Amino acid sequence: MAEALEERIAHLIRAVDDLSDVVARQDREITQLSRRVQMLMEREADREMMASEAPAANQPPPHW
Repeated sequence: MAEALEERIAHLIRAVDDLSDVVARQDREITQLSRRVQMLMEREADREMMASEAPAANQPPPHW
């Protein structure tokens, strides 16, 4: 009986350790993806701001 419980506990400890590794990896991925999304949002905001500042019709063509 005690041996079976020790074996179960060992398996549960292993499962918890495995899950902890998965959660840690997912946290790193979420952090990285959040930074990328923020960077893309800032780029798009800059692009929208530049587009609203000077319409293409008011700009001289590139060959001038």
